[in-house]
Amino acid sequence: VLQDGQKFLAEKYSLTRIPAFKLTDTIYGDLRNSQVLAMGASEFKEQQPLPAVPVELSAIAQNIWDGKSFLNQEFTQANLRQQRQQTPFKIIHLATHADFLPGKPSNSYIQFWDSKLTLDQIGKLNLNNPPAELLVLSACRTAIGDEQAELGFAGLAVQAGVKSAVASLWYVSDEGTLALMTEFYRHLQTAPIKAQALQKAQIEMIKGQVRIENGRLQSPSGSIPLPPALAKIENENLSHPYYWAAFTVVGSPW
Repeated sequence: VLQDGQKFLAEKYSLTRIPAFKLTDTIYGDLRNSQVLAMGASEFKEQQPLPAVPVELSAIAQNIWDGKSFLNQEFTQANLRQQRQQTPFKIIHLATHADFLPGKPSNSYIQFWDSKLTLDQIGKLNLNNPPAELLVLSACRTAIGDEQAELGFAGLAVQAGVKSAVASLWYVSDEGTLALMTEFYRHLQTAPIKAQALQKAQIEMIKGQVRIENGRLQSPSGSIPLPPALAKIENENLSHPYYWAAFTVVGSPW
């Protein structure tokens, strides 16, 4: 969100939050031929629906990258572990509700279909076996923490063996997250490092190149039809920092 009066900091630099250099894997890993495991939920018993999630998962795992996607009932911790045992996915994408609350680690959670994964349980996902290159937490408040858990879920994911995590600092917009994530994955195919892929997506949103028009998500790479719940948004400018500045890279920028 910071700017010098003319440009945002994100327009000048690709930024990464590094919890500790001793936890940072400095060896560059090429992700271009990697597969993505994309999982998430659009329907919830006690929370608001996320109608953009099915579009987000299919765009990432079927149209942009090679991989598999699992929605709602198939979005379980057991299925995540099973899929990674069968295929060593280097990229894991989770699109759902989440929240970080100060105090006991059990207060904070990532919502799976049938359960909440609390902050102190992230080791159960076995993200280090095999080691994941990138974990994307496409959910609210997954990159904030307190003195008991620095940088929240993203920081703990790095501690648990994930090389890099992309996570959010506040309650994010469903349609804004869809826009940022689709462009992030497109740029991840060509950008030299992960942090620069995120920066390129953010710059496109700052410049108004990614926007909602007539029920479709428009971007330099084309357009995506939105589900009925979001298609009623005829026009929306996504250039405000609220839409693009929440997500940050934690861990290795490479």
